Amino acid sequence: MSRIGRWLAGTASIVVALAGSPVVAAPAYAAPCPDVEVVFARGTFEPPGVGATGQAFVDSLRAKTNGKSVDVYAVNYPASLDFATAAAGVIDASNRVVEMSQNCPATKIVLGGYSQGAAVAAYITEDAIPEGYTPPPGMSGPMPPSVADHVAAVTLLGKPSSGFLQLIYTGAPPIDVGPRYAGKTLDLCIPEDPVCSPTGGDNGAHGAYTIRGMTDQAAEFVVGKLPKGGSARSVDQAAAPR
Repeated sequence: MSRIGRWLAGTASIVVALAGSPVVAAPAYAAPCPDVEVVFARGTFEPPGVGATGQAFVDSLRAKTNGKSVDVYAVNYPASLDFATAAAGVIDASNRVVEMSQNCPATKIVLGGYSQGAAVAAYITEDAIPEGYTPPPGMSGPMPPSVADHVAAVTLLGKPSSGFLQLIYTGAPPIDVGPRYAGKTLDLCIPEDPVCSPTGGDNGAHGAYTIRGMTDQAAEFVVGKLPKGGSARSVDQAAAPR
């Protein structure tokens, strides 16, 4: 079975896994605060880290940010065929974004993901838990509204379409971006990619976001959302009130 075929076979459980996110107290942040932090969720079957597509995006962003310090946080979740465990990604990404917004208030956060990771990234932006949904342990609700002010941009690469979800799980809610984030979100889909495009029929297209230049396009979009000027990493944001 191809990688996309396995993706199709396993995605039915993603919707029941992903909704809401925790609101927790952030621990102290001892490291120097960067100008930008990318919180990125990798795609299915990629090894721990940000994955090949995520790394291409980060490399491009660093090359385009004129000396700004860019740190990266790889969302910690299995990225496996057991899509119920994608909920772990929602929890982990939400916790990191909330933590950074509290402990490094001047840091601009860039939220992103590829494939299953794009679904994780999109779900944490939503401002309400779907009606009738009972969140699993570890999820207590959406991120606080104020967190959106710290997120400069959201980049989604190969995000599963509503039609794709309906095809394999009738009645599944769409993977939407919340209204506080919609105006700063870039949602990229290769037209031939069957995961994100209703007319897609080329399984290989799902792995072609880097060679099609879309990771560079995403980086350009983010640069346009960041403050102008060079690095301000020397500012001790860690001393900010917690």
